[in-house]
Amino acid sequence: MIQLEDVTKVYRMGKVEVLALAGVDLTIDDGELVAIMGPSGSGKTTLMNILGCLDVPTTGRYLLDGTDASRLSDNRLAKIRSRKIGFVFQSFNLVARTSAVRNVELPLVYAGIRSRRNPARQALAQVGLGDREKHMPNELSGGQQQRVAIARALINDPTLLLADEPTGNLDTASSAEILKLLGALNDAGRTVVLITHEEEVAGFAKRVVRMRDGRIESDRVQRSRTEVTA
Repeated sequence: MIQLEDVTKVYRMGKVEVLALAGVDLTIDDGELVAIMGPSGSGKTTLMNILGCLDVPTTGRYLLDGTDASRLSDNRLAKIRSRKIGFVFQSFNLVARTSAVRNVELPLVYAGIRSRRNPARQALAQVGLGDREKHMPNELSGGQQQRVAIARALINDPTLLLADEPTGNLDTASSAEILKLLGALNDAGRTVVLITHEEEVAGFAKRVVRMRDGRIESDRVQRSRTEVTA
């Protein structure tokens, strides 16, 4: 599904060049649950941006379902994002004065799809919030807000779910609930990539990729996974 071949990323700041990725080779198969870890400045966020078609490599190739996304136009990248990729962020990114169901509808609004309410309700039910569709974000707990964000990420039925520090703003019990939900989505066949600096979150994944200085330092399958408890 995902294949990076000798990917580099250089950011230019005036006359200064910053090497964020330095020849990354990575393959992620359909249905995997992978955690990408690393300290600040390791390149994991840059890697996530490339995986999510939010950015393109400076050199190298990124193949997503056989399509080389490395040199696509912004419009083509936007279409891939809307059809194949769901994003979940640490800060939830919900619209404050909009109900849960309308927040979930937003990707369909941007896509110009008129029949939105039923798919949004189904997505909320999928994350266990079928009875909260009329609630505003400030009427929901942090864990519930993240569930709304996950429902929104699922609304277009993406094949890849990218979760950037999805438990970073949550307490222990809510974090466990979100990880269990992501695990259930993975068990149902969806590919999930977690970006995290937390060992507990990485321990939940089936495979852990560790980065340092723009390179992959290690890539291993976990023999035993951390049990998720509240």
